[in-house]
Amino acid sequence: MDHHDYTSVTTGGRKSRRTVLRAVTAGAVVLAVAAGGAFAAGLGPFERDTGPDPAAGKQARAFLADWAAGRWPSAAGRTTSPGTAQRVLDSFTTGLDIGKPKLTAESAAEGEDGTVTVPFTARMPVEGLGTWTYESKLPLREQGDGNWKVDWKLSLVHPRLSDTEKFRLEREETKPPEVTDREGTALSGAEFPSLGPVMARLGGGGEGTGPRGAIHLVDRATGKVERTEATFGARTVRDTGPVRTTLDADWQAAAEKALATHADGKNAALVALRIDDGEILAVANSPSSGFNRALSGTYAPGSTWKIVTGSALLLKDAVAPDDVVDCPKYLTVGKRFQNVELSEHPGATFRKDFTESCNTAFISLRDRLDDGEPGDVARKYFGVGQEWHVGAPSYDGSVPVPKDETEKAASMIGQGRVQANPLIMASVTATAVSGTFHQPSLTEGIEDTTRTTPLPEGVVTQLREMLRATVTDGTARVLSDLPGEIGAKTGTAEVSDDQDNNGWLVAHRGNVAVACVVEEGVTGGGSAGPVVRNLLAAVPDDSE
Repeated sequence: MDHHDYTSVTTGGRKSRRTVLRAVTAGAVVLAVAAGGAFAAGLGPFERDTGPDPAAGKQARAFLADWAAGRWPSAAGRTTSPGTAQRVLDSFTTGLDIGKPKLTAESAAEGEDGTVTVPFTARMPVEGLGTWTYESKLPLREQGDGNWKVDWKLSLVHPRLSDTEKFRLEREETKPPEVTDREGTALSGAEFPSLGPVMARLGGGGEGTGPRGAIHLVDRATGKVERTEATFGARTVRDTGPVRTTLDADWQAAAEKALATHADGKNAALVALRIDDGEILAVANSPSSGFNRALSGTYAPGSTWKIVTGSALLLKDAVAPDDVVDCPKYLTVGKRFQNVELSEHPGATFRKDFTESCNTAFISLRDRLDDGEPGDVARKYFGVGQEWHVGAPSYDGSVPVPKDETEKAASMIGQGRVQANPLIMASVTATAVSGTFHQPSLTEGIEDTTRTTPLPEGVVTQLREMLRATVTDGTARVLSDLPGEIGAKTGTAEVSDDQDNNGWLVAHRGNVAVACVVEEGVTGGGSAGPVVRNLLAAVPDDSE
């Protein structure tokens, strides 16, 4: 039996009562639901603004959360056709080798007939190949009992999924290239498991010679390919011979051991790179197989992003480290923001706000920056959002202009729609303490099309001092007993109401910058901190 042989269902029942739905959110409501649950108020660094009539939007987000987490019965129960919905959701990815999807909801819109539409972006990680990204919409209709349900139809799963067409994955396997580290030492996936997904995508000039494949839309009856929805892998042929990388076998071994020892089985990723030239020394992922979170992940960077927003404020002379910027427990900007563990520091200086990672203090300074200024600083000085050619597939960050004051407040603390990963945040740290952006690289001879401006020396001095104080007197004390002049910044980034926050830590010592994220790690110091500490303790502090 064809698992994709669905039949359409016509929804009946009483005519829905029209509800006047004002904006479900003040701006775009973005929810990355890799494995989380419904999106509701009350958890994380700040509370959610559900708006005056949130029922339809909350139902849409709950449906996406259940779908992403594989809770088919729960997701289907939120629709007008539970039986068909459960069968379709359960079998949609059969044969497509898709792991945990990320489904990102946008702002809801009301139709003239009282229906509500919630657009969303689906990011479907295809094992060993990459991410299949597409956009669709959830139609919702109010039921006779006043509850909202997703008005089920095949096209909401994917706009081109139908009774006559389905999707098929075709792979073209290729042999991974032989890979060496920077000294010519052979690197194998057996010895360094985290490098498996990376090595398969390495190749001449960053083009890659790893696994290739495509997702096709095909006719259900004949199997004829109607169109290609996504392609993965390069089509170039690499010259024979080992690929020499910038990796260092000692750093790579230490990074993998640190994750294995301290990630506690959680999804996690780490990148270490040289500050003076951007060459990547280690790329590690937990689990070691599958998705390369370290280079291609999309995460809210949380308070590690205060390096960038802090730079924007310092560049503009909008604040100085010794200026008093109060740090209350709460601050309301469309919704209530709060500090992790409800901490407060009355009369704190900006330096103290940075070292203690005070959300409310940074948010209170938002009016001193133009709406697009943090994104401009990220691109101009840190290269974030420009196109990077690393030598393997990578996600290079996104810092969109905030849609409203609430989103601007969130972006000041690395939330909202700001997206990064360990590669980006290791690079941000390296740029902050050196003043100069260097495009990260995994292989030699890759193209660099980025254009950046060096940070002023005075700003670099201030950033280095605050990063150091975060280790000696702030939230990164977990690194304080290690040798060397280590600077660091912790971060906590919320995901959804039934998932613990992601934990972040970035650090620099000598000529090396490191960034680590632990999914559902709760706090940066408590989860990513031990990983980075273990790594730095295992390698000499003068390593280059």
